[in-house]
Amino acid sequence: MKYQSTGGRSPEVDFPTALFRSLAPDGGLYLPTELPPLPPSFFTNLAGADLADTAATVAAQLISGIAPAPLRALLADALSFPIPLVPLGPVDSENTIHILELFHGPTLAFKDVGARVMARLFAHFRPATERPLTVLVATSGDTGSAVAQAFLGVEGTRVAVLYPRGKVSPVQECQFTTLGDNVQALAVEGTFDDCQRLVKSAFADQQLSEQFQLTSANSINLGRLLPQSFYYFHALAQLAPSRESVSSGESLPPVLFSVPSGNFGNLTAGLLARRLGLPCAGFVAATNVNDVVPAYLENGEFRPRPSQGTLSNAMDVGNPSNFARMEQLFGGELDRMQQVVSGSRWTDEETQQAIREVYESSGYILDPHTAVGVLGLRKALEEAPEPRTGVVLATAHPVKFRETVEPLIGRKIPLPQRLAACLDQPRRSLPLEPTPKALRDFLRNW
Repeated sequence: MKYQSTGGRSPEVDFPTALFRSLAPDGGLYLPTELPPLPPSFFTNLAGADLADTAATVAAQLISGIAPAPLRALLADALSFPIPLVPLGPVDSENTIHILELFHGPTLAFKDVGARVMARLFAHFRPATERPLTVLVATSGDTGSAVAQAFLGVEGTRVAVLYPRGKVSPVQECQFTTLGDNVQALAVEGTFDDCQRLVKSAFADQQLSEQFQLTSANSINLGRLLPQSFYYFHALAQLAPSRESVSSGESLPPVLFSVPSGNFGNLTAGLLARRLGLPCAGFVAATNVNDVVPAYLENGEFRPRPSQGTLSNAMDVGNPSNFARMEQLFGGELDRMQQVVSGSRWTDEETQQAIREVYESSGYILDPHTAVGVLGLRKALEEAPEPRTGVVLATAHPVKFRETVEPLIGRKIPLPQRLAACLDQPRRSLPLEPTPKALRDFLRNW
């Protein structure tokens, strides 16, 4: 299998090249040239399947250059935590909502899935004689901690986490500023978009990129993106009727997925899963007021703009990188995308109300990002022409946003021990001006 650039002006490459290069030379993002459908036997045996087994089968369709046995072992090691599907309850007499809890990994966020798999892929493919890799990662919240934890102490790597100073939650910040070792946090005077722009500028500087063996751990990197497709199938494995029922002809349920979206890697991974054969009734691109993709779905115009700060800060993205991949998957045709993806935007006030209402009605505690996903799914189910099973991707543990959530539900959220220990540690970060020169100077003096 080969991988091509969304820019269309770079040659196709193999998986290790795409993994280590992150961005193509033409500035585009890599995608597989082929997305072969999964065999019917996979779906027949999906009900109740083990997460690592499901991931290994899906990964074999997406990742080349690694044999089945080491791939299965790598995935079992990376995905050593549960991803349960929790029923939230009926919306009405015909529609139901489930929450796919993606926050049971080391940093209590969905990005643990992609980051842990990616770190192990780097270790597998990197020759022992290579110079150290420098991993650059821009974060609006959870990516930085997931990547930092995944690469902490990994020989031959060092990680620079760029984050917007004062615009991530205290819990998020402590998870990547207290580690030390081979991890350095950089507090950028600006927004997440500034952080992302700096990372892209570093990769565009060919001399700098080669000098420091730069690679990315954001979802612009295929190693982070592709593993996020695994849990769409794992959700279906938990919804599916018994294997005996499927074998006798009962179909797997088409699911409507609501995806809290910022940089749109999570939703793009769902679109890849759909191309592999995921029975899917569609996707809701649920955003906060940073709604450039919902606006595109309405009027056909993609207009990036400066991001606005919200309670769901990990989604405060004004120019989502993965939109280029979304466009390519639909051949640049708006009407094709509209048939599969619907947009949905929500304010902070509506997000707060959803957290309060869901807790009062069910006792379930949402973080602000998942609350946006619930709002988007409710609206989509109301407008659906027939009853649907809906799944919201829960992207973060609510304790990471306790300053927002606790006043809304009127109680304290128990703090996991690993977070309590983190909060007691001194935080270490370096200030960084939002200029390419400042980042270049940091790398040369690191």
